[in-house]
Amino acid sequence: MSHLPNLIADLALILISAGVITLLFKKLKQPLVLGYIVAGFLVGPHTFITPSVVDTGNIQTWSDIGVIFLLFALGLEFSFKKILKVGGSAIIAACTIIFCMILVGITVGIGFGWKRMDCIFLGGMIAMSSTTIIYKAFDDLGLRKKKFAGLVLSILILEDILAIVLMVVLSTMAVSNNFQGSDLIGSIGKLVFFLVLWFVVGILLIPGFLKKAKKLMSDETLLIVALGMCFGMVVTASQVGFSPAFGAFIMGSILAETIEAEHIEVLVKPVKDLFGAIFFVSVGMMVDPAMIVEYAIPIAVISLVVILGQSLFGTFGVLLSGQPLKTAMQCGFSLTQIGEFAFIIASLGVSLKVTSHFLYPIVVAVSVITTFLTPYMIRLAEPASDRTERSLPLSWKRFLDRYSSGSSTVNYENNWRKLLLAMGRNIVIYSIISIAVIILSFRFVAPLFQAHLPSFLSSLAGSLFTILCISPFLRAIVVKKNHSVEFVTLWEDNSVNRGPLVSTIVLRVVIAVVFVTFIIAHFFKASVGIILGVAVILVFFMIYSRVLKKNSILLERRFLQNLRLRDVHAEYMGKKKPAYAGKLLSRDIHLADFEIPGESPWAGKTLAELNLGKEYGVHIVSILRGRQRINIPGASVMLFPMDKIQAIGTDEQLNLFNENMMKELSQAEGLDLEKSIMALKQFMIDAHSGFLGKSIRESGIRDKYRCLIVGVERGGNTLRTPDVNVPFQEGDVVWVVGEQEDVYSLVNKKG
Repeated sequence: MSHLPNLIADLALILISAGVITLLFKKLKQPLVLGYIVAGFLVGPHTFITPSVVDTGNIQTWSDIGVIFLLFALGLEFSFKKILKVGGSAIIAACTIIFCMILVGITVGIGFGWKRMDCIFLGGMIAMSSTTIIYKAFDDLGLRKKKFAGLVLSILILEDILAIVLMVVLSTMAVSNNFQGSDLIGSIGKLVFFLVLWFVVGILLIPGFLKKAKKLMSDETLLIVALGMCFGMVVTASQVGFSPAFGAFIMGSILAETIEAEHIEVLVKPVKDLFGAIFFVSVGMMVDPAMIVEYAIPIAVISLVVILGQSLFGTFGVLLSGQPLKTAMQCGFSLTQIGEFAFIIASLGVSLKVTSHFLYPIVVAVSVITTFLTPYMIRLAEPASDRTERSLPLSWKRFLDRYSSGSSTVNYENNWRKLLLAMGRNIVIYSIISIAVIILSFRFVAPLFQAHLPSFLSSLAGSLFTILCISPFLRAIVVKKNHSVEFVTLWEDNSVNRGPLVSTIVLRVVIAVVFVTFIIAHFFKASVGIILGVAVILVFFMIYSRVLKKNSILLERRFLQNLRLRDVHAEYMGKKKPAYAGKLLSRDIHLADFEIPGESPWAGKTLAELNLGKEYGVHIVSILRGRQRINIPGASVMLFPMDKIQAIGTDEQLNLFNENMMKELSQAEGLDLEKSIMALKQFMIDAHSGFLGKSIRESGIRDKYRCLIVGVERGGNTLRTPDVNVPFQEGDVVWVVGEQEDVYSLVNKKG
């Protein structure tokens, strides 16, 4: 009998138990995450009633892979552009909740006398609500369409982003075991540096690569390529001091900007579900009943802190953002649980060996309790808000009404603010890319020159190569935005603005000169004056170089095209409304989508025949047909079944258009179906037939009688396919097919 490795036996036990328990939880309408945790508890080393996992070390490795897949899938669902769309309310609320809950968690840990790192990690664990559990609760309660539900989901998006940042900060603090402000700022600076670098380089390279390789990629190869990129970034992130999960999230967020994002998400989902299940089962395996009993008081206290803290600070944060009291309380009461990120942060502490052994089981127990109470807290929000409003003093109510009514005021940014923000963004992004290029050049390229060239030539080649590589980015730092609308408006508006505007140019020139000076000083030992002089000359050469201008523009254009590629593709396929659609609302007209039903009488007719503009006052802007898009279709364009048309008009015109399209459809459905039944008949060509001596083409049987000749018998021979140019002869038996009335009309007349 062959020996079965422990890993396979353990995996079989985990998946069987997870399958059985999750089916039970599905029947009970409970979150599957809890089912996985219970399954892990049953096969864990602390339960002796059921078989237990033998090699927990291998399972821990698999659970680490599960975290990578969970964060990679989260990145695929996330887009950096989403941050711009969530709105100020979600940003204010999310930041308020996380900051306050971290402080509360640290305070609770200190109150129990725990270690400093345990307190910090506890604060991070209870600061994040569970996206999965809240989605499930909203679906079960039918609240996904409510206004407050949209705000809650926006807050969760921000919390997911901040959770990634928090993981990086916590891992950095754990490794250095140092809590000085300068070290923390350095860690955040390092995070921003690599985040911007990876994102910019990824957007520049990956969408183009996937587009060119699309013809070569089946589902299998696309999955392998995507996972290869994911784990490549995991290794890279680990090498530079970040957690592997952070690398997985970054690669997922880069791929989220490609047109293959949805396809990759579908392909990765089964793998993510498998390894994610193993991760949550491994979480349950760490639950020790004896430890839960021992720490029953901390579990109860932390559960109460999560419920009350999230309710209070969630309500306060949403109120602070300018929302009404009822909406704020509904949001706050919905966030009263911890979930996936609590486990991920807890496993981070365990893997770094900086948290105590009791913290993980405590967090799992708190998650189970708060998850169970989530639906009840959501239901409690509305009666609690009604009671609170009745209890508030009249002066407080007036203040809240005035405060919330001001939340929708528009903040018009002035030209100075827009210009300085754009310049600052350009300086940061292009400086980070330049620094990365300099590091790579110094580390890999310069040693090659030194190994094969004399000292002076190697220094000259190394410095020129490095400066040449970063010159498009330095030129962009200096020149970009100097001819923007804001810059020109400020220059022409007031002569007082010209001094500060020139100063912004000088400052950026200085930044470029500093870069060049640093490179030259690295390779050559010369006086500061000579190095500065050479640097200034090179920077001005960059500014006036047409070649660099062209390359700089091409790089930026390529980046922006790749960044917008998924949105453009979604707009082309009709999955997203075009940008101009939002601008029509102020003029009481808008863009609406309609689909031509398969049985619609409009199908097969041209726009000229339908004359929709005259009949209903609507204008057809685009027709989407499969992967084809016809913009501004002409009058001769024909509609086909299942075409998706985009029409512009007022609400009344579009409603009338839709009603008449459905009316035409119902009329078509009400037609006499008997008339459309097809029949097959035959008739003989005799001496008196009008078809005698005529060919099929000349007889007009198809055009005049709407019948089709399928065969002709001649001289007793078998039925044969007719030749349209051969004339009929006396005695020919002609077989025709068509609608019953047409066929009988033809047979009875016989020409």
